[in-house]
Amino acid sequence: MKTLFINACVREDSRTRELAKRLLCRLGEYEEINLEERGLLPLNAERLRRRDELSAAKDFSAPEFFEARRFAEADKIVVAAPYWDLMFPSLLKIYLENVTVCGVTFYYTEEGIPKGLCRANALYYVATAGGPIFKNFGFDYVSALARDFYGVGKTEFISAEGLDIRGADVEKIMKEAKDKIDRLEL
Repeated sequence: MKTLFINACVREDSRTRELAKRLLCRLGEYEEINLEERGLLPLNAERLRRRDELSAAKDFSAPEFFEARRFAEADKIVVAAPYWDLMFPSLLKIYLENVTVCGVTFYYTEEGIPKGLCRANALYYVATAGGPIFKNFGFDYVSALARDFYGVGKTEFISAEGLDIRGADVEKIMKEAKDKIDRLEL
């Protein structure tokens, strides 16, 4: 079983990464993609033109599709993304832009409905937040992509919220999140 760990944590002492590592210990061996170190670029006119040419030729072995192929081949996916201002780090958006490739991670039916090509049966989205998560635009976005485009059947949200509120019992909040991880049916 191959677990892919998508690490969007940029802080050295990331509480999100701490929770993700707890989950990864339960899942076993994994391959990490550290988005800060990976240096992925957003699509611009030149990269989009090249990607379109390769896609039209069905040349998905090109380096431009490396991340999409790796994502599609994973059995389980863990995303670690801190909750910043109702969203996630932009590095994750760039990554998703690079892996959402028609012909690799999904395809369209004749009726125009996206169908997933990914092997993963589960995607776990781990986040921490200094305050409460009122609207979870980050998880909702990633979960919709996973289910509706990539074909991942199960998405799970794991969080520790309110960590930076004055008087918060950070240890207790983190312990509760770790306990949830320990109870997950994987």
